Amino acid sequence: MNYELFIAKRIIAGKKYKNSISSPIIKIAITAIALGIAIMLIAVATGAGLQYKIRDKMAGFKGHVQIVNYDTNNSDISTVPISKNQDFYPTFKNVNGIKNIQVFANKGGLLRTKTDFEGIVFKGVSTDYDWSFFKEYMVAGTFPDFTKERTKGVLLSETIVNRLQLKLHDTILATFIKTANSKLPSNRKYTIVGIYNSGFAEFDKNIMIGDIREVQKLNKWTKDEVGGFEVVLENFNNIDVKGNQIYNEIDTTLKSKTIVESYPTIFEWIKLFDNNVWFIIAIMIIVAGINMITALLVLILERVQMIGILKALGSTNTSIRKVFLYNASYLILKGLFWGNLIGLSLIGIQKYFKVITLNPETYYVTTMPVHISVTYILLLNIGTLLMCFLMLIVPSYIITKIQPSKSIKFA
Repeated sequence: MNYELFIAKRIIAGKKYKNSISSPIIKIAITAIALGIAIMLIAVATGAGLQYKIRDKMAGFKGHVQIVNYDTNNSDISTVPISKNQDFYPTFKNVNGIKNIQVFANKGGLLRTKTDFEGIVFKGVSTDYDWSFFKEYMVAGTFPDFTKERTKGVLLSETIVNRLQLKLHDTILATFIKTANSKLPSNRKYTIVGIYNSGFAEFDKNIMIGDIREVQKLNKWTKDEVGGFEVVLENFNNIDVKGNQIYNEIDTTLKSKTIVESYPTIFEWIKLFDNNVWFIIAIMIIVAGINMITALLVLILERVQMIGILKALGSTNTSIRKVFLYNASYLILKGLFWGNLIGLSLIGIQKYFKVITLNPETYYVTTMPVHISVTYILLLNIGTLLMCFLMLIVPSYIITKIQPSKSIKFA
């Protein structure tokens, strides 16, 4: 770059705006970009956080894929048993990406106290059950010990415990509905060994977890008969592909369904978060771009005389435009820096201090979850920089309309 353009570059540089007419415009443009990128980061973090948290909770209760008898209806109650001895259990030979396969059996019933009662689904599980999900949401106590010959300990949600005015280590009376093999209701006593609170009200209000052998006895099943299998995947994003692969590997007397297929309404709802996030990103980029266009035009108009002098000295329109675009990019980067600082700070505060709470009846979570990755941050920043820069190219052509003879005349 020749000497006169170097001088122009230094004159227009961001550090020289303090006493210029364009100073407040520049500050507004930087502020708009900072607020825009901060809002975009928060929108992406909260949208992704809600999606991941809700789907992880559903997988924690139901697994990613459930395999049951082909004749079983869509109810949560296990009515038709299947054999535990399957070719795919405990591992699928031809399907990779599977973290765990666990047996389960459900039984509907009532929990009763002297003054109240509550409907529940007794979910029986075994030693192969993956407790990693519930470890995050344990409020008190521990998990049932299935290594004993008979386990009467159960895991109850804090919702049910509070409704029935119970506490840890209390003994509860459960009455289970009759089956084809038993014409009378069955009464059993269990001990609360653990209390959890997942914040997923749809499941917390009725799920009791205990020994699958209890369900087998209640249903008059053999020890090799179970209600079905839950398949936990390593990566949720592969659920559709893995679901089809699992379906092709099981016997024709069995059927498999992913949680996306079992709960389509919930997953359609959380997909709407993506639309909201894209809408917010588009609006913020447009607002930031308009502010930068305004700032660039003010800079150009404020330095019309300088542009005329540079043209008189032999500088081309392209070289002068590059100077203004370079400095506009500097302002964008400055706004991105402060926006990232503000946005990531607010996300960190929410992540570690749980400032914003939500109604679990509506959002299935008690606090606003956030999830952000380096990939998201880079894409948002690079995308914002490129979009704003591209929006500045057209208005920068106003420089080509400035004639040296007219602009220098009033210097």
